[in-house]
Amino acid sequence: MNTKTLIKPLIFCALLAAVGCKDDTQKDTKRDIATMSDNTLLQEWTGPYQGVPAFDKMKVEDIKEAVEIGMDLSLKDIDAIANHTEAPTFENTIVAMERSGEELDRVFTYYGILSSNMSSPEFREVQGELAPKLSEYRSKISQNEKLFNRIKTVYEASQNTPLEADQQRVVDLVYKRFEMNGANLDAEKKKRYAEINKELSSLYNDFSNNVLHDEENYVTYLNKDQLGGLSDGYIKSAAKIATDKGQDGKYAITNTRSSMDPFLTYSTERELRKKIWTNYYSRGDNNDEYDNKNIIAEILKLRKERVGLLGYDNYADWRLQDRMAKNPENAMALMDAVWPAAIGRVKEEVADMQAVANSDNITIEPWDYRYYAEKVRKKKYDLDSDEVKQYLQLDKLTEALFYTAGRLFNYKFTPVKEGSVPVFHPDVNVWEVTDKDSGEHIGLWYLDPFARQGKRSGAWATTYRSHTTFDGKKNVLASNNSNFVKAAPGEAVLISWDDATTFFHEFGHALHFFSSNVKYPTLNGGVRDYTEFQSQLLERWLSTDEVINQFLVHYKTGEPIPEDLVEKIKKASTFNQGFATTEYLASAIMDMKLHLADPTNIDIAKFERETLAELNMPKELPMRHRTPHFGHVFSGEGYATAYYGYMWADVLTSDASEAFKEAPGGFYDKEVADKLVKYLFAPRNSMDPAEAFRKFRGRDAKIEALLRDRGFPVPNN
Repeated sequence: MNTKTLIKPLIFCALLAAVGCKDDTQKDTKRDIATMSDNTLLQEWTGPYQGVPAFDKMKVEDIKEAVEIGMDLSLKDIDAIANHTEAPTFENTIVAMERSGEELDRVFTYYGILSSNMSSPEFREVQGELAPKLSEYRSKISQNEKLFNRIKTVYEASQNTPLEADQQRVVDLVYKRFEMNGANLDAEKKKRYAEINKELSSLYNDFSNNVLHDEENYVTYLNKDQLGGLSDGYIKSAAKIATDKGQDGKYAITNTRSSMDPFLTYSTERELRKKIWTNYYSRGDNNDEYDNKNIIAEILKLRKERVGLLGYDNYADWRLQDRMAKNPENAMALMDAVWPAAIGRVKEEVADMQAVANSDNITIEPWDYRYYAEKVRKKKYDLDSDEVKQYLQLDKLTEALFYTAGRLFNYKFTPVKEGSVPVFHPDVNVWEVTDKDSGEHIGLWYLDPFARQGKRSGAWATTYRSHTTFDGKKNVLASNNSNFVKAAPGEAVLISWDDATTFFHEFGHALHFFSSNVKYPTLNGGVRDYTEFQSQLLERWLSTDEVINQFLVHYKTGEPIPEDLVEKIKKASTFNQGFATTEYLASAIMDMKLHLADPTNIDIAKFERETLAELNMPKELPMRHRTPHFGHVFSGEGYATAYYGYMWADVLTSDASEAFKEAPGGFYDKEVADKLVKYLFAPRNSMDPAEAFRKFRGRDAKIEALLRDRGFPVPNN
């Protein structure tokens, strides 16, 4: 699997789902307040396409005031709902909550960009100041007793007299969210619950900033005689980065996956491979002021204490109750079922690599794995990853995304007129999304593809505005964000097959946003071990003949990729699955075990070391995300005890892809594609995920499909 960072570790959509609303008079008053402020971030979006964010006017110095005013306005909404004089109803309580927080919603669009795409020391200082205030704000909502009593009244009434299906789903989700966040606690426990959240918010912020520091400051500069094995494109890019950093004549290897991965795969300089590997996997673990181990220990203690207030033994039991897995035992059962096959395959892969490495008189170490795996790939399949890369141009792959969206979703992507939509960086491009047949406007797609200083690593998707219809139909403003290494001027941007797969993956999230047909904002949320399914499924279209034959062309000659090379790619599709599955699963299992353990006096380095030993983790490779830089889990709570969700979703993915393989029209079969959109994309969270999958497939998903996909043995039982 690829690094698929979805998502939004510092975006506050989830917290905003719980905020309140106002009547028309109050709305006018709020708008007056926002208008009275000259703060751009608070203003209603203007311009074409139902209004767009004013990214060109965004300034760091505006963010603190905007967040504070936005929180104040939102809390006024909450008070209005909580103190409403009429009996609680779905309309005056739940719908009111769905309608509110519009100013703060807008502010957080800018906040998310400044946090993830355009971070700076100045912003990080403001972010640190705001973190505890935001935590207090969330607590004022989740612990508002009058508000919860109204929600509870509506919920209990709906248990006797059910509402319309989508309304009932909203009520159930809102009630559950408040319940899980301590709304039923007594006053003393509520106070401690809020204090813990405030402490955690600062720790999450510190964790993220420490990782970003190590990514920005551990840059390796090479001389001309240290470039052996590297491609011309990579060398030119490294030279450009070095020049930009004031090191003209040198070559910069940055401490990000997109820079590290190809270096470890192709560089003939073993000691440099070791240095680059060590820099990358030591992020947050350098025993200095930016070390994250003590922060993690404190996070684990506070999380356990907080769920203890709610009566749970551990964080995992609390977190998974509303996920598809339901409990940590079910999640661990899936991982335990796959783990032996994964490390068994690693043993085979290492044996193949060691046979090649013997001639170099070395024993395979983690910084050798990618390098010798590439040699084995060439030997076994006569497949050179760098040769494949010559046919993977970013521009052409973007066209491939649009082609796939057109065939499956009937979408058309058209570049907007230059200058008509503000962007936050010159690298960002924008397309209008319409229905191919009717021309109906659906939304805008923003693409921010390149790595740069201040941009967090990985790849993710997010929305600036989501589809709803309860207050008039809203279009979708969605974005994809990557960290591809920018090519030298005049050169094509070439990416690896893995990066191309991730590109399709993140676009799957965007299509999930665009295809939404829900009425209420809460239903645009997701179930964590399900939300990766749709995006993982879209990866499969990269290797379809239609995409390969049209969009994989040589960056110099324009010639289509040769059939024999395509055949080699397909034959090698399960190559190195031991590495890919094991590095991912080790992180997922570590996440779960850390949250099931007693955190009292926990030594993070020792725990990681001993857990890997108990798992018989192969010494030749690391976890994908070592604990000190595991941002999915410790820069927030989105993936805490939920990193297993990628594999849970991949079971669904493998099974669903077999539905296409079995269909008369293959991956472009119209009947199956229509069911895909109807049941798996459009409903978002308006339907129970397990029920949605059954409607699509006619049954529950089976793990055997996953094992077949990865080339692992399938047990007879």
